[in-house]
Amino acid sequence: MTLAGPIVAADPTAVGLDQDRLGRIDRHLARYVDDGRLPGWQMAVLRHGQVAHHSTYGHRDLRDDAAAGGAWTDDTIVRLYSMTKPITSVAAMMLYEEGAFELKTPIAAFLPAFATTPVYRTGPSHRPVTEPQAEPIRMWHLLTHTSGLTYGFHHSHVTDAIYRAAGFEFGVPKGLDLAECCDRWASMPLAFQPGSEWLYGVSTDVLGRIVEVLSEQSLADFFRSRVLDPLGMVDTDFHVPADRQDRAAALFVPHAETGLAHQMRSPTPSSTPTMLGGGGGLWGTMADYLRFCSFLLRGGELDGTRLLSPRTVDWMTTNHLPANADLEAFGRPLFAETSYDGVGFGLGFSVTLDPAANKVPSSVGEFSWGGAASTVFWCDPVEDLAVVFLTQLLPSDTHPLRSELKQLVSQSLVD
Repeated sequence: MTLAGPIVAADPTAVGLDQDRLGRIDRHLARYVDDGRLPGWQMAVLRHGQVAHHSTYGHRDLRDDAAAGGAWTDDTIVRLYSMTKPITSVAAMMLYEEGAFELKTPIAAFLPAFATTPVYRTGPSHRPVTEPQAEPIRMWHLLTHTSGLTYGFHHSHVTDAIYRAAGFEFGVPKGLDLAECCDRWASMPLAFQPGSEWLYGVSTDVLGRIVEVLSEQSLADFFRSRVLDPLGMVDTDFHVPADRQDRAAALFVPHAETGLAHQMRSPTPSSTPTMLGGGGGLWGTMADYLRFCSFLLRGGELDGTRLLSPRTVDWMTTNHLPANADLEAFGRPLFAETSYDGVGFGLGFSVTLDPAANKVPSSVGEFSWGGAASTVFWCDPVEDLAVVFLTQLLPSDTHPLRSELKQLVSQSLVD
């Protein structure tokens, strides 16, 4: 696969998609912009290694002084948020392939502060009663979000409140780098014993710090030299360079009264930030993420460059929850980028186990994740298909975009 310059879609009929049915996707999504629920969007369908459908609609910036009217273009740069997590997981598994760790290796071997991280048992956030870890946090716990680490924005458990009190809610305390954040997370109680439940949290950020320790590079340098440059992901980084700032999308939230997309004042970093968030810090483009998806569908190789073995990719996209459980059975009913029924979790991705239970068209073995600003991707090895959708609306569960997209893409497949 090669994407050079503008994204150009091939003849969809040549790869088993119906042109007229693909039009239903664009018409449906356009209504979100026309009635003000979204500012703009971009989506693409990749099948058999070819871009079979690509479209943009609306605006990336609604300010009056926005460059070129702020129209969403092929090369718009967006906050990927949690779509960073699969990239961090790939980086870690590249080191795994080099023998740097085993999945059962305790993370304290690399980050000693986590050897004594307490586990919450009872009590209020200002005086929690804790107990020692029954078993250590292991590498597979970070990759599967079963570590007990949480997010402050959940607002549903005592440990979330402890994170918020320490300055961790939708960001981190000013001036802290990734190593310092990890030290602080290690001092706060886990929500549960490692490996006993699934909970979305800072696990992948901690994983990114381990990549730094093992590689003796910053996460930004490791990404650039070992992942992004080899895959030709030229516009993906922890910041947006000054000469590309006019391509960066603004961030939106639903207006409190109308529910319509309301533009936020959210600065775009023009230099590498202090905190390199492996769980959500990257910016990127459609073209770049399509290359990442193609790399995964091709079993860890793209355009002659191999970063992972096909067996490792298969291993990452296998459900690793105990007893092959789905998230409904093993996860907490909290925020996630996917629904729970019939969906498990691998080493960095959600994994479809039972499409009928999930009630959304998909294939067994499909793997996916999304970002807080309503972005999403999924890869379907059975159909040799990948879909990427980009917009910039917080939070990701404002509209049922992901499930709607799946049913619309599914109905366009005719071969």
